[in-house]
Amino acid sequence: MRVLVVEDEPMLAEAIAEWLREEAHAVDVANDGGGALDRLAVNEYDVVVLDRDLPGVHGDDVCRELVSSSSPTRVLMLTAAAEVTDRVAGLTIGADDYLTKPFAFPELAARIQSLGRRARPAAPPVLSRAGITLDPARHEVFRDGRYIPLSKKEFAVLAELLRADGATVSAEFLLEKAWDENADPFTGAVRLTILKLRRKLGDPPVVETVTGVGYRIP
Repeated sequence: MRVLVVEDEPMLAEAIAEWLREEAHAVDVANDGGGALDRLAVNEYDVVVLDRDLPGVHGDDVCRELVSSSSPTRVLMLTAAAEVTDRVAGLTIGADDYLTKPFAFPELAARIQSLGRRARPAAPPVLSRAGITLDPARHEVFRDGRYIPLSKKEFAVLAELLRADGATVSAEFLLEKAWDENADPFTGAVRLTILKLRRKLGDPPVVETVTGVGYRIP
């Protein structure tokens, strides 16, 4: 998934980002509300992890802006305030979930995974097609019963191809979902990852190139 972490404490923001990257998510970071709105204007995110008490543009206003745009992006709001009234206020303005600080990283990751499923069309917990089985929860991939070890990027790209259910997925879409905003669209990273995937998945080849359009698993 593509996740935006909005947190004004840089060390905490990077810690959250690194944890989520280990979970194979593509993560961008903003340290204030204005930066969050700038990124939301140009990128499509599945989930935003949003600190409520932000400098400049308040987290509540970021949330309201996102909700008013009818974006499918889900909002997980973070705050140090643990009172019920604070949680109710956050949910009332449009947040999808609420987590108080301090929190456990595994719980944060689980909540993001849950929100990500709601941000997309319903998909089975385990993705299967053309003899390939991908389990997002266990980070495991098998082809015809054979375990396939994949890197985080290879796993993320394969997951998007399987979620497409036979439709063609563009390189731009894969770059957006599996890499962060620092990825150079002209590096050929997607093409290289597809080549590695094909090699690891073995014969017969299962990932097709649709010339000028993208890739698919028919």
